[in-house]
Amino acid sequence: MANKASLRRLKFSNFKLDTILDVTRAINDNLSIKRLLEQFESVLKDKLSIGKILLFSYADEWKTLLSSGVSNEIKDAIDVENDLQIFEEITTATSAQIDSLMPFDVIIPVFHNNRALAYLIIGDLDEETEGMSPTIRHLHFIQTITNIILVAVENKRLYKESLEQEAFRKELELASKLQTMLIPNADTAPRNNKLYIDAYYLPHYIIGGDYYDFLTLSETEVGFCIADVSGKGISGALVMSNIQANLRALFTPDISLSKLVYRLNEIVMHNTRGDKFVTMFIAKYNTVTRTLNYINAGHNPPVYYQPESKKMGTLTQGTTGLAMLDELPFLNEGVLQIDEPTRLLCFTDGLAEICNSDREEIGLKAVEETIVEKDNITDLMQSLLTDLAISRTNPRVFDDVTMLGVDFFVEE
Repeated sequence: MANKASLRRLKFSNFKLDTILDVTRAINDNLSIKRLLEQFESVLKDKLSIGKILLFSYADEWKTLLSSGVSNEIKDAIDVENDLQIFEEITTATSAQIDSLMPFDVIIPVFHNNRALAYLIIGDLDEETEGMSPTIRHLHFIQTITNIILVAVENKRLYKESLEQEAFRKELELASKLQTMLIPNADTAPRNNKLYIDAYYLPHYIIGGDYYDFLTLSETEVGFCIADVSGKGISGALVMSNIQANLRALFTPDISLSKLVYRLNEIVMHNTRGDKFVTMFIAKYNTVTRTLNYINAGHNPPVYYQPESKKMGTLTQGTTGLAMLDELPFLNEGVLQIDEPTRLLCFTDGLAEICNSDREEIGLKAVEETIVEKDNITDLMQSLLTDLAISRTNPRVFDDVTMLGVDFFVEE
């Protein structure tokens, strides 16, 4: 009897060693999750004669990773959070006194880094004619193998996730480069003895939903705009790209600002089906008459300052945001006559809503103070960038930040 017992122990010790080697080899061979689970099922079912196998694992939620010899009715009756998460040690199902676990014999929790990684529930264990089932005697070995398999599966899942994230990151980088190509370089803006345009753009994420543009419409007219799509990220960037394409096609010397805005409202409403809206400030400046015609479509009112008369004001005339309504309920075209040197700053709410440490909005106040202090639009924007610490790393900057500024000159 002693020899038989010793032989059984030796046989099972060899089995455990061979099993661990086989599992390790499978992991090193980079077998798929499906193949790893098939090998695990074979160990339990074919070599340990376990009739019922149910393995729950946790990633973002609890899921059934393996089910063998168990009906859907029995499986679906188990609520992992309520029925299993109370167990931290190997426990017999009968002692658990939970109805949904009664079809099974043993509950084996699997922990990794002090968190529940999985729960293995087994039943219909093969009983030997003599003595205790080897399955019962070696539950800790089963727990160890389960742990090894589950850690391998989790690592594969995380690796796949990291590859997907890396692919997504590269796609975002490409999208960012494409968006950079769509948004004009400020250095290409109209700059002469009539006016000087400068601009700045910082998406909150890699890509954003803000937009600015400028166009030379004719020898005497220049158009420019700034816009903000509701929401951030990819969806905002897609809408922005569509707006830019349509605006550049429609904004010609012959079209009135009112007709242009009506048409843009129709296009944005059609393309977004009301899921997004756009605030926009759009203007046309005649360098001969020195007349600035504009429409403010629900956007932050640009601030202008005239140093000689020390006059400050905002440009508010216009309409509602584009695609807020099927049809614009009203539309008023504003006019600003440039009879003296004038500085104008347009900006999105990413700048206006920047807060201080007391959560007080300071962006607009900073604009009004700095526009008086600085001599030109470039210094004005640079000062705001420094004073408000505008960057992606500043937690108080929680939206895309865009500025478009114009110095209007008046010749003697």
